[in-house]
Amino acid sequence: MHITDVRTVLLTGPCTNDRFLREARKRRSAAFIEIHTDAGLTGWGETMVGYAFPEAVPGIVDFFAPVLIGQTVDDIPELWRRMYHCGNFWCRVGMGISVLTGIEAALWDLKGKHLGVPVHQLLGGLKHDQLLAYATGGPSNYPLEKLAAKVEYYLSLGFRGFKLGAGSHSAEEGFSVAGEPAAAADFEAAKLDFIRSRFGRGVEVMLDGHMGNSPGNTWNLEVAAAVMKAVEPYGLFFFEEPLPYLDAASYAALCKLTPIPIAGGECLTGFCEWKTYLDIDAFDIGQPDASYSGGFGEFQRIAAMLHERGRGLATHCWGAGGALMQNVHCAFSVPNTRILEIPPDYAGLHSEVVGDSFVMKDGYVLPPETAGLGIVLTDEIKNRYPFQPGSGEFNSVPGKILEEEKRFKQRAGQP
Repeated sequence: MHITDVRTVLLTGPCTNDRFLREARKRRSAAFIEIHTDAGLTGWGETMVGYAFPEAVPGIVDFFAPVLIGQTVDDIPELWRRMYHCGNFWCRVGMGISVLTGIEAALWDLKGKHLGVPVHQLLGGLKHDQLLAYATGGPSNYPLEKLAAKVEYYLSLGFRGFKLGAGSHSAEEGFSVAGEPAAAADFEAAKLDFIRSRFGRGVEVMLDGHMGNSPGNTWNLEVAAAVMKAVEPYGLFFFEEPLPYLDAASYAALCKLTPIPIAGGECLTGFCEWKTYLDIDAFDIGQPDASYSGGFGEFQRIAAMLHERGRGLATHCWGAGGALMQNVHCAFSVPNTRILEIPPDYAGLHSEVVGDSFVMKDGYVLPPETAGLGIVLTDEIKNRYPFQPGSGEFNSVPGKILEEEKRFKQRAGQP
């Protein structure tokens, strides 16, 4: 079986069926890589770049395609090494290696289909019988009764845990997060007190600071430490990204200041970038994304270094259906996975792509049984979700404003 063609498929569809998440984000874009063979088999993979900057993906895929044409999938690590070396000047970290992640995923999907086995078997076999899942809840929808309705909704879907954003979000006022130590600490403690009083201690709760991406105030170490102290009594599974992405030293300091597990790393790419954070124990729980971090081999190297340093792993997953299944397979292939991020009540770019391959029972994800990654891109799916230029997500700045924010400002009468 030889590779005959490598293509990019860009799609745009509803972000989610979750009405609470839809308040903040109504549509999503996705970038899939499609690899064809002379045996009639097709492999698919996804890169998280397609969620943020889909227009950039086709050119990068076309750059790497000649390395694959005419090759077999007998030695995927070698094909990855060739592509990585070919783009050595610009793809060691960042967007280049992230797109390479999607290409490599399509190769593993192809090999799994060719051999008739799920990809996790090709990655060394199962390390878990099942893995706990949490509903990734996005912003904390306010007022508090709406937040309670959001949590009730996730629990009704079968989840035993959920993650909420720091600060608050309302349809009328948008995002808000306190930036002073006392105010931020009081707000997050009051939120968790409400959650625990309403839902008890039998559910896992996580908070996400989104502090590499905050639309308002960005916390420093002083603010983050004050927040951690205030929320200690509420038994958080972890607190994700309470500091800016680039402040590795403060992450390491915060890990030493609090017993709350500090999580991060969703935007890190490649083992070499991860190593600069892991060498100083910047995270208690690392969050690599198997549609972004550089490839399945890189994911396993990151997981191994976390494991060697006594650290756990919680997959990041906010891509579409390909990203979901890539993270599930990789999570089952490493020993230190603690929990999986799962988009709740997902829409067509998830449900139609994964079909019955994704299985969650009693709040736990079960190992996939479908050959390959368990994803499919039919012509019907491609036609149903045509790509809309500009549908990627970004942080709004003067001169470039996300469509959702334009609509919000128009409703609020803001310039």
